[in-house]
Amino acid sequence: MKVLIYIFLALAAGLLIFNLFYIDFEEPLEGESFAAVVGVGASLCAIILLTILKIALKIKEKMKG
Repeated sequence: MKVLIYIFLALAAGLLIFNLFYIDFEEPLEGESFAAVVGVGASLCAIILLTILKIALKIKEKMKG
């Protein structure tokens, strides 16, 4: 499970960087740039949720042993 979380974290970080290159910072909410902004937001949400899951699993292991 830990390896899978790290793989998903790497994918989310990759998508975050990829979408950052497509944002037109002069007009960020128009055209293709809007899709990139949404992609950045989704990537950040995924990173936050995966980090919370990793912390929860660590707490669960400490409670068992």
